[in-house]
Amino acid sequence: MEVANELIGQYGYFAVFLLLSLGIVGLPIPDEALMTLIGYFTHIGTLNYQLAILISFSGTFLGMMISYMIGKKAGRPLIDRFGKWIGLKEKRFLKVESWIKKFGPYSLLIASFIPGVRHLTFYCCGIAHMRLRIYLMYGGIGALMWCFVFITIGKLLNIMGV
Repeated sequence: MEVANELIGQYGYFAVFLLLSLGIVGLPIPDEALMTLIGYFTHIGTLNYQLAILISFSGTFLGMMISYMIGKKAGRPLIDRFGKWIGLKEKRFLKVESWIKKFGPYSLLIASFIPGVRHLTFYCCGIAHMRLRIYLMYGGIGALMWCFVFITIGKLLNIMGV
């Protein structure tokens, strides 16, 4: 987190955007901790609260789109080839596809708040070929709620002196 602290302190909104984009794609960046750190920066005045939410949402949204496109273009061939090594056999993946088709839009809202699951859900939506318009709408709402909630928590924790 110290590296993120330095990057945001030095590069501001660009670092926020980049870190969140890469974190959503799946790099090991602690997204929730990063968001609360951004909330702290809004509290001390380094970042503007509304702009931080907008930039965070934009970075998150870009990461979601990259994940979706990777899933859509390369996901199925990768699963067919390497799925057996990680326990994702055809039968199990058909269940995942069925679940995404049935509950996909709502899973995007819920998965936004579950670390790890969030990343897999974005890829699975692409692999299952969820309609892009539905993905954008529900994924965008989930991403905006996630950014708002965690940045606000970070800001409020610092206001309360925690």
